[in-house]
Amino acid sequence: MKKIFKKLTAVIIGTAMICSLAACGNSNGGTNTSTQETEKTGSSADVGSEETTNAASGEVVSLKWIMVGSGMPTNYDDWKKHIDAYLEEKIGVNIDMEVVSWGDWDNRRNVIINTNEAYDILFTNAGTFTSDVRLGAFTDITDMVKTVSPELYSFIPESYWQAAGVNGQIYAVPTYKDSSRSEYFVWDKELADSYNIDYTNMHSLAEVKDAVMTISEGEGTPAYILHVDGEGAILKEYDGMGAGLSTLGVRFDDETRTVVSIFETDEVMDQLKIMNELYKSGAINSDAATLAERPTYRAFGVAQGWPSAAKTTWSVNLGVDAIAVQWGETIVSNDSVRGSMNCISSSSKNPEKALEFLQLVNTDSYLRDSLYYGLEGDDWDYTADGKIHRIKTDWPMAGYTQGTFFITTQLDSTDFNQWDEVKELNENASPSVLLGFDFDYTSLASEHANCVEIYNRYKSELLTGTIDPETIVAAMMTELRASGFDDLMEEAQRQVDEAFK
Repeated sequence: MKKIFKKLTAVIIGTAMICSLAACGNSNGGTNTSTQETEKTGSSADVGSEETTNAASGEVVSLKWIMVGSGMPTNYDDWKKHIDAYLEEKIGVNIDMEVVSWGDWDNRRNVIINTNEAYDILFTNAGTFTSDVRLGAFTDITDMVKTVSPELYSFIPESYWQAAGVNGQIYAVPTYKDSSRSEYFVWDKELADSYNIDYTNMHSLAEVKDAVMTISEGEGTPAYILHVDGEGAILKEYDGMGAGLSTLGVRFDDETRTVVSIFETDEVMDQLKIMNELYKSGAINSDAATLAERPTYRAFGVAQGWPSAAKTTWSVNLGVDAIAVQWGETIVSNDSVRGSMNCISSSSKNPEKALEFLQLVNTDSYLRDSLYYGLEGDDWDYTADGKIHRIKTDWPMAGYTQGTFFITTQLDSTDFNQWDEVKELNENASPSVLLGFDFDYTSLASEHANCVEIYNRYKSELLTGTIDPETIVAAMMTELRASGFDDLMEEAQRQVDEAFK
């Protein structure tokens, strides 16, 4: 067993090192310009062209795709009309999108899964993936992905498919982008400079605390605006073992692989105390634990990405010149690979078409641009040199939820290939000591479900600093232990020891 995990670790690390292969495989150092220029004329020739022949003679299948984002686009009807015409010609489908607001996502996703609501494709991530698989929510695409969407299967590296599996079976299409996790402090540069903030030398929550308080006091408004999800990056150095229970895990670099109660560790408790100080000072908004949506602008925040995302994404979203400084190490784990995936409902009437559609999302640049940027001619246009010029910057579909980034067209506001940075981050990522391992909590399913429910009740107040951490953690852990948390810890440790002995 140990040899199996060593081999899997090597494969996944190797994949991280070539994560930008699709972006650097041509002389332009970016996505394939000649392919994109063909697509932008309307013909959209792509690597999956053999599967995407004209389907006008057959029945048009309607697919429903549910994802998280900033809500439905205001021009959705026009966008859908345009995309449906394109998709009908390519593969004979229409697409019905539901973009759920961030603050409503957890509840909406739970309803969808637990009531077996009708849909074809659902965005998912590490937090709920394995538990939903065990509930039977998703289609096993192990064989189908190789026959129905061979271009997709060959395009996405093998280790991604392994991470998208449970017990050796594939249940999701992983998003082929950055497979490692890097967190950044993101500042409004002009504002931070006006307060003489030495942000380039601040790489921990303790180091930014006073600066964030200074800005908040000086501006008379919270600089660090959070919503109901709180600051999950506090837990970034712990591998959750695929359990979907944030109170349980192993520190990514702990060679003893000791399963711990994460919120009771000194390290995480110290972070929670800093959050509480920020909250009490007014640097974090008083309604953080109940706020469903964060405003577009925040003077300071934490985001996952890469350095140049400050220019290509965060500056655009915030409407200011943003600067990003890394917080902690870059880590690769099952959870980081599973940060974005799309699953096909086990009740879908058209799983093959859904998979064919996901293949197109990941191989057709025009479709990918339309999902990422919005409606051509309204939200964006192609420039003469084959780049994207954004007319609007408020497209609410979250690009990371959809498909690979390696075929999206470069913005005309950038003169560099940001995926080179992603490649470097992945090459230097520190692997989790549990890479390739998933905790199977089937024998303690009731205990697990109860503990997840308890944590979700405490999460918002806990991760926003709203309540003194020692008080709230003690109360939460009392409930968790009464519901079998220690049994889960013991079983997780047993499985880890067995897997890595």
